[in-house]
Amino acid sequence: MELERNHNASVLNDASPKNSSRLGPHSGLPKYPTSAAVSSSSLLLTIPGKKTGLLDDVRSTGWLDAMKSSSPTHMFPNDSGTELTENDIAYRNWMLKYPSALASFGKLTSYAKDKKVVLFLDYDGTLSPIVDNPDEAYMSNNMRLAVQNVAKYFPTAIISGRSRDKVLEFVGLTELYYAGSHGMDIMGPVSPSTNTHENCVRSTEKQGKEVKLYQPASEFLPMIDEIYRSLVEITKEIEGSTVENNRFCVSVHYRNVEEKSWTTIAELVHDIMKNYPRLRLTHGRKVLEVRPVLDWDKGKACEFLLKSLGYSNSDNVLPIYVGDDRTDEDAFKVLRDGNQGFGILVSSAPKASNAFYSLRDPSEVLEFLKLVAMWKESSAPQL
Repeated sequence: MELERNHNASVLNDASPKNSSRLGPHSGLPKYPTSAAVSSSSLLLTIPGKKTGLLDDVRSTGWLDAMKSSSPTHMFPNDSGTELTENDIAYRNWMLKYPSALASFGKLTSYAKDKKVVLFLDYDGTLSPIVDNPDEAYMSNNMRLAVQNVAKYFPTAIISGRSRDKVLEFVGLTELYYAGSHGMDIMGPVSPSTNTHENCVRSTEKQGKEVKLYQPASEFLPMIDEIYRSLVEITKEIEGSTVENNRFCVSVHYRNVEEKSWTTIAELVHDIMKNYPRLRLTHGRKVLEVRPVLDWDKGKACEFLLKSLGYSNSDNVLPIYVGDDRTDEDAFKVLRDGNQGFGILVSSAPKASNAFYSLRDPSEVLEFLKLVAMWKESSAPQL
């Protein structure tokens, strides 16, 4: 498989039509089991006794259960040869549906034969460990080198809930594409033939590289800044809480908040949200996230970048998305529905997903990225 090193291509100038898949079917990929499908509508927050509206993300289980389940206890399968626990058995049974991407690497490369691979990566919990202080979620030098190596051969993008500037600061690699705020702030490839769009502008980054910025939620910036200030003020007395401005969304972290105070923090955020009908509240891993009511997510960001790279409606491309969070499910679903490419869920505990394969934690992500680079190097023509 010979993949192009020049990744520049036209940038899409308009948002994708709703419910329209631009990833054509490919018969060489495995069929996704329908029992594994996860609806993103089941992930919206509801406060008991409150009217359900745009505070969505968890209609079925209630808000407190959702806050508890948003970061499940890690379960590392037993490889020591001792007697298996119930957790070990549950994880191994789960892996029958979501096989290890490392153990299945031979199958993955067979799907990739003669295809143009495009790699999408989440950041927190995927390239870096989940940490108590979100400002200290650093990736290791080994992980950075592994990402840099795969980017030599394949177009590679980081799609994160963080602000684009923040994740770029963490990763520190200019040869990648970046999408922050769950895909609402995209820095992608540019070409002279790209037409002007009101939310898509040409820019030059600090290193002098010309890029195209696409920001479909730009009109929400004043509102996001306003609610950020309000959330900082109302949560300042809750010990352990942190409010993070991710430019086009706001994150309220409760990882370091005592569980007895979760009720308080949820109700405070809910009360503020009543004043902002154009914003919605979603869950991450022990984080409440305020986002614009907009038909845009990480899945749409993947489609945008694929079209920008010239791979839309192509049966000659294999997109791979690696992520650990609920917001990554939108991207997994895009690849599932198009039956072209696949998601890899990073999780040490069983959970339903739209992904096809799994990895336990960032250490396995590192091994996977190393394998991808080694496979490409070994398959490259010898001069």
